[in-house]
Amino acid sequence: MANWKMHGSMASVEKLTANSLGLEDLSQVDVAVCPSFVHIPQVLAQSVGTRLKVGAQDCSHMQSGAYTGEVSPDMLADLGCEWVLLGHSERRQYHAESDSLVAAKFAAVLNAGLKPVLCVGETQEQREGGEAFTVVAGQLHGALAAQSGLQDVVIAYEPVWAIGTGLTATPDEAQEMHRYIRMRLAELGSLDAEQVRLLYGGSVKAANAPSLFSQPDIDGALVGGASLDGAEFAQIIAAAV
Repeated sequence: MANWKMHGSMASVEKLTANSLGLEDLSQVDVAVCPSFVHIPQVLAQSVGTRLKVGAQDCSHMQSGAYTGEVSPDMLADLGCEWVLLGHSERRQYHAESDSLVAAKFAAVLNAGLKPVLCVGETQEQREGGEAFTVVAGQLHGALAAQSGLQDVVIAYEPVWAIGTGLTATPDEAQEMHRYIRMRLAELGSLDAEQVRLLYGGSVKAANAPSLFSQPDIDGALVGGASLDGAEFAQIIAAAV
């Protein structure tokens, strides 16, 4: 899954989408792209009749109303989106999103018939302080404990210290957290934890993708900067086949 963040023009997005549509491996893996809100209609139109899925990077927790600047999950569903990223560390950091707000957004996404991708992860300070598992467990519980209909949920583990820094969790570190997440999901009792797709995010590149994807509990990747390079993203997709 590609997170294009606040990047792109109509011309660059058209090229990136074309590169994704040109991947021969689309029939063997699920590939989704999350452009900015303003580029979602363009990508949807370009990908009509293809296997490429389109998602949003965020949404409101409200269905409608006097919420200037917000985009509701019902609006995204009406456009034809399938996925929505929730709780990304940049939303938590720059917009002070709490676990309770992420939970409200999560419920709204489910009610709109969309599929949520819940992002969790710890900071470098939290990891060095031995709090990584506690932090991730809290984010999972905060977003999921009161939810129902979790069959389509995807979890993306993105250690904050590895996002856009060039640092990456080692395959063993990533696998350890992914296994822990699956254990915590099993405690919910409302879904089959072994069938939940767990993605790793945090400076994923073509060079490290094969070693990450070889881990038993890593089912794919949430790719940021590298997804803006068509050739690089194609190699990451190829590593997942």
